[in-house]
Amino acid sequence: MQEANSLVDWAPLARLALLALLLALLPLSWIWLRQRGADLRARLATLTALTLFLTFDLIVFGSFTRLTDSGLGCPDWPGCYGAASPFGARGEIHAAQSALPSGPVTWSKAWIEMIHRYLAMTVGVLILVTTVASWLARRRLPHSPWWPTFTLVWVVLQGLFGKYTVTLKLYPAVVTLHLLGGLALLALLAVQRESFLARPLTLTPALRRATAVGLALLMLQITLGGWVSTNYAVLACTGAPQCNGQWWPAMDFGAGFVLLRELGLAADRSVLDFEALVAIHMAHRLVAVLVVVFLLALAWRLYRQAEPALCRFGFGLAALLLAQVASGLSNVVMDWPLAAALAHSAGAAALVLLFTLLLARSASRSPALA
Repeated sequence: MQEANSLVDWAPLARLALLALLLALLPLSWIWLRQRGADLRARLATLTALTLFLTFDLIVFGSFTRLTDSGLGCPDWPGCYGAASPFGARGEIHAAQSALPSGPVTWSKAWIEMIHRYLAMTVGVLILVTTVASWLARRRLPHSPWWPTFTLVWVVLQGLFGKYTVTLKLYPAVVTLHLLGGLALLALLAVQRESFLARPLTLTPALRRATAVGLALLMLQITLGGWVSTNYAVLACTGAPQCNGQWWPAMDFGAGFVLLRELGLAADRSVLDFEALVAIHMAHRLVAVLVVVFLLALAWRLYRQAEPALCRFGFGLAALLLAQVASGLSNVVMDWPLAAALAHSAGAAALVLLFTLLLARSASRSPALA
């Protein structure tokens, strides 16, 4: 019998862990049945690819959770009002929704938040299985088993960021770091997947440096975009290319880029002024011009290479960039439609994936001299 003075009720956590195992058994069973005659290395390659796919979905669904204001749909962690699902929290959800029908806690928002957590737990279990299997097959792997081990540590850290996203009430810096951590997880899995395929590319040192700079600029732009989203500054500027009918509107960069502050509040805990939101939005726009120009030039250089795979990377980079520009403009001129916002988030993840694959493949072959 549980002691009356117990400080922690482990039952909801145990139920969630069991649910995560059951959810992960679905893809694991599919892989093991589909590849009954394959060795452990082949199964690991398929498992890594599937985990990569689900991680991409997790990033996009995380954006959907944020864009539908469902991040606090269950205001505790890891369960929902201490239950493993919203079914067990009907009373609490009903009371919160009745008190504030348009508030952060509603029946639909609770389910969106918990589905996001279920998907995250499934990815975590798959990475755990990959890590254990990698150590068992370490002599047959094309990469060190420490690579999936580091990925496992990283996904645990991501889980903690997910926790603090909720418990700190959508603290902007934490939410932005959670987004960047998800993209880093995507990159880690992509490199592991590529090691099984052995599809090397030859990049000159100069072109490889340009690709690395392009990835750094892309991550800067994604960070700024995450800061726009987590501060709900997308609609601070209307119209394009002007912002609110001006080329250079009133902006407060000092207040907008204070990192250690709560959502909607300035550093002194006063309400964040509109000029700060405009500064956040405009920073994303201004850097976007630099990034798009640089990456389009990089795409052209890749497209002109003799190696067909590099030409495809160049074409893919240009296509994704143009799609990103279109979805970004749609967010502004169409008042932030959900479909365009999701496409913008998915496009950012796809660009990170493209750069990771390009650098991973070129690292597997010694580049020719420039």
